[in-house]
Amino acid sequence: MAKKPSLNVVIPVYNEEAEVADHVRTLAAYLGTHLPDFTWTITIADNASTDRTYEIALSLAKSIAHVRAVHLHQKGRGRAVKYVWQHSKDDVVSYMDVDLSTDLRHFPTLVRSLLRGYDIAIGTRNAHGARVYGRNTLRTITSKTYITLIRFFFWVNFSDAQCGFKAVTQNVVKTLLPQIADNEWFFDSELLILGEKEGYRIYEEPVTWVDNPGSTVRVMKTAQGDLEGLWRLFTTRPWRRRTGGVWKK
Repeated sequence: MAKKPSLNVVIPVYNEEAEVADHVRTLAAYLGTHLPDFTWTITIADNASTDRTYEIALSLAKSIAHVRAVHLHQKGRGRAVKYVWQHSKDDVVSYMDVDLSTDLRHFPTLVRSLLRGYDIAIGTRNAHGARVYGRNTLRTITSKTYITLIRFFFWVNFSDAQCGFKAVTQNVVKTLLPQIADNEWFFDSELLILGEKEGYRIYEEPVTWVDNPGSTVRVMKTAQGDLEGLWRLFTTRPWRRRTGGVWKK
């Protein structure tokens, strides 16, 4: 029998004691049923929580097969995702938000696309066929404005930078991830901008997404960080330093 590809699903968490247990159990049950062609692991990546999140994560790791927990002493979603991805030897690594705002039925198609030659796979709320429910006016305006800025200034084609529903190959971890400087919310955008500029193939899965009114995301603070990150990339244009697969100093 051919060896199954391996998959690591990272759940970055910060002060999510109210949701982490139920949602990790939901995810584990779903993967067990709908991804029989993969060997999979869920890694709960706690980034400096001050509540009982990590304690709960450790309990889940003890009670549920294929669930792991790691703790970082510094905050940052990007930092947590990068840490687990870079320490994983799995064929495919991914991450999704702990609130499971994106319908899990899209996940098998997302990760399987990476076995068909794609390098990066993303969920998108902006492509034809996507469905978005419950997002307030402020988040809608900032999200649409943000992707418009990215496409105008960087001449890229992907349609959603911020959806917390992504997967990449091990090759991307080795070759692209070391070039990503951001450790916060801009991590996603930097991954996609650099990835498309460097010629990595990006698969987009239109998703059904339901807003979580209890989300801990701070829209204005996140938007400021995103704009600063865009300015950094626009002024430094790091993709120009790479020629023939080798980064030039």
